[in-house]
Amino acid sequence: MKTRILLDCDTGIDDALTLLYLASLVRSGEVDLVAVGTVHGNVAPEIGALNTLRVLERAGLHDVPVAVGAARPMAQEVAYAHDWHGTDGLGETGLPEPSGRPGDISAPEQIIRLARAHPGELSLLAVGPLTNLAIALLLEPALPGMFREVVVMGGAFEYGGNMTSHAEANVWHDPEAAELVFAAGWPVTLVPLDATHPTALDGEWLDRLAAAEGDVARFAARILEFYVTAYERSLGVRGAVIHDALAAMLTVDPSLGEYAERPVRVELRGDRTRGATLWDRRLYADEGGRPPVKVVVRTDVEAFRERLLASLL
Repeated sequence: MKTRILLDCDTGIDDALTLLYLASLVRSGEVDLVAVGTVHGNVAPEIGALNTLRVLERAGLHDVPVAVGAARPMAQEVAYAHDWHGTDGLGETGLPEPSGRPGDISAPEQIIRLARAHPGELSLLAVGPLTNLAIALLLEPALPGMFREVVVMGGAFEYGGNMTSHAEANVWHDPEAAELVFAAGWPVTLVPLDATHPTALDGEWLDRLAAAEGDVARFAARILEFYVTAYERSLGVRGAVIHDALAAMLTVDPSLGEYAERPVRVELRGDRTRGATLWDRRLYADEGGRPPVKVVVRTDVEAFRERLLASLL
């Protein structure tokens, strides 16, 4: 059965690889990419929207609607990830302007319109800060009953954070929005750093991509150079984690993951722990009716790496 995806992202380099992966599944008939919305995060949403159009056009998809979303978090200052993605979001590659342009409605409006038009049919895949989803929830209280599922790349539990010692970037960029999303009662699958970091691409994988022919492979290798350099500078090894692509792959094929269901909360007040995701592993804990979140705890790492590479070749 074809998976119908509404993507919400902050198109930097790992988002771009994710778009290329999804585009390959659109071409094979496995996925219908209904629309894309962008949000602050790796870059400003306007830049992210143009990057999205650039990547989709490079992949041969010219008719996917793209909407610009929230330019800042709900309760803190905006911050960008230029050290990891470049000021242009695609590794300072200076790509030409896309031929297409974003639509007239905002990303939260797009979420609501599509949910109303296709109740129960869409998977909402969110791989950036959750501001657009939170705004849509505030505008349309019935929204949780309109989606087939919501898959979120975000959070960290046993694994340390990548923005602070406790907080993962997408949640840290807008903790209030994430708390709204996790409490809303729709079917949420959460793909945290605990699941994404073991899938890190190593030098051998990168060499296989660099040796490949084809426009998409060369494009992917080109934009990855900046990202890989940032990882090498930070961790001392040649490689990269394509966090968002794992969330996309699990949306299409959930059997690649193992899951635990727990209520998830976001720390909003701690001086050192703001943005941390918390789950209570005690089976007898009383969470006051808070809905459980399906958290990915393990994945098929080799299958992820090979499928992602195949999609780029």
